[in-house]
Parts: sequence; structure tokens; C-alpha cells
Amino acid sequence: MHFAAVAYVGESTLEPLRYYHNITSNTLVVLEAMAAHGVKTLIYSSTCATYGEPDKMPITEETPQVPINPYGKAKKMAEDIILDFSKNSDMAVMILRYFNVIGSDPDGRLGEAPRPELREHGRISGACFDAARGIITGLKVKGTDYKTADGTCVRDYIDVTDLVDAHVKALEKAQPKKVGIYNVGTGRGRSVKEFVEACKKATGVDIKVDYLPRRPGDYAEVYSDPTKIGLELNWTAKYTDLQESLRMAWRWQKAHRNGYGTVAASA
Repeated sequence: MHFAAVAYVGESTLEPLRYYHNITSNTLVVLEAMAAHGVKTLIYSSTCATYGEPDKMPITEETPQVPINPYGKAKKMAEDIILDFSKNSDMAVMILRYFNVIGSDPDGRLGEAPRPELREHGRISGACFDAARGIITGLKVKGTDYKTADGTCVRDYIDVTDLVDAHVKALEKAQPKKVGIYNVGTGRGRSVKEFVEACKKATGVDIKVDYLPRRPGDYAEVYSDPTKIGLELNWTAKYTDLQESLRMAWRWQKAHRNGYGTVAASA
């Protein structure tokens, strides 16, 4: 399973070469290593960012891939390399295009702890939690003039526990000389404003919100059609309560104020 990658849209617009090297070039290195050592199964972590901003929703696996930022472009290039390589190989390939991942391990072992310098480019969940913890003075929502119901971006938020289950099912169904490509999402779009309100309830903090101009490389509305993965892998999202996913993530954040540098409390 190839998960490794930098994965921040805003950062990718500022450091495009880093993203192409880290995502595209390194995927080529992984494939070369797999070929050299006879590894025959690849589950690849891709993204809905490869679709760009389609004219029609929801997004299916047949939706044209027209990425609009270096992150999405780098992932699409990596997909293309994998597909070309698989044509003359007996490798079993599964490509999973994630939508927006949230949540944390329900048992409290794992959570999201990005590099501190990424806060400015961070995902909405991390920014909400930073504001709730007082690490930043308020939440900055970038873009209120999109063509959506409330003017803010709409995304399909998938709980990480469901994402793990999708990988397990993909591994179980992977077949030699075959490629499977699947969207991994709930099929429902939620606006940033909806997300912020859910985060306020999950944390119990009345987070201050500042509305700013949109950031480069973002798109108005993205949500999935998960029909294919449901039919072929027998997968469906189960953890679809946005507030509950955020509550689980908030629990981890409170227990790990220094990320993975937090010392566990003694029994």
C-alpha cells in the first residue's frame, strides 16, 4: 500500500516542484523497487483532486480528470505511470481516489498531527481544532463567493475508519493483471460553514471565524458517487455523522497537544 505523499493543495501551489518530485517521481521509484523485488500487488492512495472542478456532480470514476493544482496534477501523473506499467505486468492494482478525510482512530491511538508550518495551508478540521485550542486566534475561512448554497466550498468528508475499511476490501479483491479504480467518499457534500458549525458542537467551543478571499487552486464543489466501490468491493461509508467524526478527532487532539511528541500518561 503506497500512502506516502505531501498532501496540501495550498502548499502545492507555492512549491510545485516539491510536489511533483515527492508524489510523481517517488511513485516511479516505488514501482521500480516493486518490479525488482517481485512485489505483485499495489494499492495506491490517490485523490479526488485529480478530477479538478467537473461540470457535473456527483463525480464518478468516468468523470474526466482535469486537475487544477499541482497536488492533483502530480497524483494524476502518478496514476498514469502506474497504469502504463500495469499494461505489461501481472501486477494487481487498485487505485483509491479519496475525498476529504476526517476523524481519527476510535481507540484513540492515531490522529492527525501535521507539521506546524503547514497550519496556514491546513485542512479545515485541523484549523478548527487549532482555533478551539487557542493555538490560533480564530478560524480563517477562505472563500465565501463560490457558486454554492452558502458561498463556501462544498466537500465530501470521509471518516478515516471507513477509509481503512476500503483499503482492506481493495486488498482482498485485488486480482493479477487487473486494475480497479474507485472513488472513496460518502456521496454527500457538506459546506465549509456546515463543517464549522459541526466542529463548534463537537468541541464545545464557539470558534471565532474570519472570512477571507479564496485561496489559489481551490474549487467550489466536489462530492463522490460511491456506487462502483459499493457494487464491486461491497464497501459503503458507515461513519457519516460529521459531528461524531469531529468529536473523535477532537478527543485525540486534546490528549495529544504536542502531536506524537506527547508523553502518554502513566497508569
